[in-house]
Amino acid sequence: MNQNFQERLLGLPALLASMVIWGSIGIFRQYIGLPSGLIAFARGLIGMLFLMLVMLIGKRRPDVSAWRKNLIPLCVSGVFLGANWILLFESYNNNLPGHTSVTVATICYYMAPVIVTLLAPFVLRERLTVKKSLCVVVAFAGVILVSLFSGGGTDAGGSQLLGILLALGAAVLYALIVLLNKKMVDICAMDRTVAQLGISAIVMLPYTLAFEPVFDLRPTGREILFLVLIGLLHTGVAYGLYFGSIGRLKAQTAALCSYIDPAVAILLSAIILQEAVGVWGIVGAALVIGAALVGELRFSRSAPKEE
Repeated sequence: MNQNFQERLLGLPALLASMVIWGSIGIFRQYIGLPSGLIAFARGLIGMLFLMLVMLIGKRRPDVSAWRKNLIPLCVSGVFLGANWILLFESYNNNLPGHTSVTVATICYYMAPVIVTLLAPFVLRERLTVKKSLCVVVAFAGVILVSLFSGGGTDAGGSQLLGILLALGAAVLYALIVLLNKKMVDICAMDRTVAQLGISAIVMLPYTLAFEPVFDLRPTGREILFLVLIGLLHTGVAYGLYFGSIGRLKAQTAALCSYIDPAVAILLSAIILQEAVGVWGIVGAALVIGAALVGELRFSRSAPKEE
């Protein structure tokens, strides 16, 4: 059996598992009645500690020199990461008037690749091609359809505008993180992520203490368990699986698999939370995910080689 094929055979299940885990995070958030800042802090701290444990077990030390070399983009992206989580968690926070559904928030959040496409010409000096321009237009049309025809707001007026705006804000921050990652030099993905998670936790701690009633909270056992799982499973384990698989797979395979994440989120939301999307909502979701996917993939005219 070809060694490259064996590597992919090992890497694909790990990548798929990480996508399924990430796709379920919105469901977990629905059962945690705690402030979003506290959840973001716990996620960053627990995720960082888990990944550092993985590095320790693998007898690998963090590259401190790489951290120093990329100190500013690491700090900025770490702050953006914490803020990104707060906005996303708030977008489908049941206690927030005007919140939206996990389904709608997920689709809006997956505008991030499209936003990267829009910003790349200014930040990375990349050319905005006709194909990518069309993908941007199609994706925005999809968001409009999802926003207009998918239910989710549970306040008196049924409005979910605030939740949609928060999810789009999270998408913008995630896009900025992607662009900052591209500007970093001589740093591996694991070292970069450990630093970003740690910085996000450091930033979220004073924010949480200053603006959220953490000392008045009385979390249930289930909330504590789910909070730990978001940090351990959805961050530490999922990132570990992702980093362990990504180097074994082709870039296009990884890009295709990444869209299992929103598909899982939509499916679980429909099954567990009974969220209705509707026909036009499904069309809008397909437009957003399809546009982001087509915008990322590069299609070759030559036939693929057999391995």
